[in-house]
Formats: sequence, C-alpha cells, structure tokens
Amino acid sequence: MNKFLRKPSLVLGAAFFISFVAAVDTSYAQTTFQQLVSVPDSIPADPSAPSADPGPAGISLDESGVISVDANSIALVSLAARQVELAKTPQGAKSVALDLIDQNYGWNSSQVSCLNQLWNGESHWNFKAHNYRSGAHGIPQALPATKMEVIATDWRTNPVTQIKWGLAYIKARYSTPCNALLKKHRSHYY
Repeated sequence: MNKFLRKPSLVLGAAFFISFVAAVDTSYAQTTFQQLVSVPDSIPADPSAPSADPGPAGISLDESGVISVDANSIALVSLAARQVELAKTPQGAKSVALDLIDQNYGWNSSQVSCLNQLWNGESHWNFKAHNYRSGAHGIPQALPATKMEVIATDWRTNPVTQIKWGLAYIKARYSTPCNALLKKHRSHYY
C-alpha cells in the first residue's frame, strides 16, 4: 500500500476520480418522464382487422397507463439479436445465409456452393472486411458500401444486413450465385 501512495500521479488520479464521482448530479434520475401515446378513438368490431394507425407492432397501453410488449415481439427481437451475433463469425454468417436462402430464394446446394466460393473470395465471410483502395465493404463487398442502406442503416456493424443485401443484389443482377461467380471469374468483380 505504501508503494501505491508514493506515486503522485496515481494518488492525483484517484483523487480526481473521487471528486468527479461526488460532483455528479443524480437529480435527473428522480424526475418523471413524459411519454406521448396515441390511442385510437374507437376499437374495431373485429380485433384482427387492421386499423388505420396500428402503431408499433406488439406494444399496447393498458387502462392504468402501463406499457406492455407482446411476448412474440420480444422473441422476434431476441432471435434477430442472436442471428446478428451468430453471423459475426464466418461459420455463423454462412449458416445465416443458408437460412435466408431457404426462406426467400430456394436456391439448391450447387448455388450455395457458388455463393460460398464467391464470398470466400470477396471477404472470407468477414463482416468487417474493407477494401481501402475501392471502398468496398462487408461480406458481399458492396461498392459503394452505402448501397446496403436500402436494407438497413446498420450495414457497418450488422452482418445480417450485409448478407440480406448481398443475396438480394445477386438475385436482382445475376439471378443466381453461380451466374455471379461466373461474372467474377470473367471480370474480377461481380
């Protein structure tokens, strides 16, 4: 303990930290927060019928003013978060891409193999991959990278956004991953 007290920079740093923490105003944490909630004028006779302004899906306000969130909405958010974390590894990204292909594209295993070859060559399935010469970014190496904003604005940090954009781009431009891979072999880009 004596050795610690002999270093003036450590003692000054600790004193500064303690004085800073003591000076922080916590009164903001005790105030009430206002929230605006829009409630429809009438409830439709058929609760399953869509309303004119449904508001956020799965969120409701009960008579006491307590906000509740539908368990299905929470489960969907949890699933999406798990999918993003999984896709941050190359194996996980391949798994997420395979699920998206099965759900939305129906490409066969040879197309999946072509996609694997294509994106191995582009980024090794690394969502942080960036080409500093061209500016291409992400798993599909979008150029310019801002193109991925049509899916979501979190394209820099969300591999699922990158995968969704890449699959949609391949489908729109080349129909299949194998056609995109052929283009890559001919022109060194796709």
